[in-house]
This record gives sequence, C-alpha cells and structure tokens, in this order.
Amino acid sequence: MGLLTFSLNITLDGCVDHQEGIADDETHAFFTGLMDECGAMLWGRVTYEMMESYWPAVARGDVEAPPAVHEWAVKLEVKPKYVASRTRTDFRWTNSHHIAGDLRSGVQKLKDATPAGVLVGSGKLATELDRLDLIDEYKFLIHPRIAGHGPTLYQSGLPNTRQLELVSAKPLSNGAVSMHYRRVRG
Repeated sequence: MGLLTFSLNITLDGCVDHQEGIADDETHAFFTGLMDECGAMLWGRVTYEMMESYWPAVARGDVEAPPAVHEWAVKLEVKPKYVASRTRTDFRWTNSHHIAGDLRSGVQKLKDATPAGVLVGSGKLATELDRLDLIDEYKFLIHPRIAGHGPTLYQSGLPNTRQLELVSAKPLSNGAVSMHYRRVRG
C-alpha cells in the first residue's frame, strides 16, 4: 500500500492561492521531484480543470516555457492522474481517471493499488481526505509571503487536531522552505 501525501504551496499566513507562490525553476524542480517519487496524482475537479487548461499545452510546446516548467509539464502528461468528482465523469487529458462513488473506498483502493504512493494537490479535497483519516504525509512548500487573503489551508476546519512528526525541513535559495511531516497515529 502506498502513502497518500498532501502537497501544496502555502504562504506564511496560510494562503493556498496558486498565484501567491514563487514560480521559479527551483520551485518547479521541487514539485517535479515530488511527482517523480509518487505513482499517481490525485485532484478534485476544480484543480484538475485548472491544470488541464494549461499544462497539456506546455507539454506539447504550444506555450513557451522555461526548461524546468516544460520538464514538469512533460512528466505530468504521462503521470497517472485521478480525479474525485461528483459532477464530472469524462476526463480526456492523457492518463486521467475518475474516482467515482464513495470517496473513502475509492481513494483507499487507489492507495492500495499504488505502492509508490499518491500525491494529492487540492486543498478542498485534502480537507475531505483528512476528515476521512486517509492522509499519511504532508509536504508543504512554505513561501516567504503574507498574502492577506484566502483561500487558506483547512479553512473549513477539521474535527480534531492532527499530530505530526517532522521528517525534514529544507530551505530553498528563493526563501521558501520545504516542510515534510508524517502523521502520528494512535
């Protein structure tokens, strides 16, 4: 069984707006490394549609991009992508699959079938998965910014506090810090 890892860009004040992070070669290399380590990506419909509207064009070379950004797009193109959605069932982007029905059982089946692990990158979906006690690890990239607005991480709340164990913390030269935590259970 693979681990379910939640990874996202976050500002110091908890903002998870994708436009508030530092989008440079180092940041893209960080997320490319995470994607290389996992067996599949998992998103909610809104995140999937945002990604689908841009990254395939970068992978094809239709959008000019720096090498690190293009590398991310090419690797993302071939990576298995799973989408949890109640409103959309047709996903045409290469290697995209729908998780239908019960979220808990669908994601648990995905974890069981993916020994290399699954990387979830949707804030709202991660909140639901955390409520279902399915997230095993957190790999956040904390950006040296205060956004002063939302959306924020877990803004709809959790039923109780999650105890985490620090696995690693690594500063990047752009001022961001990668934080890797493992869920403490029991």
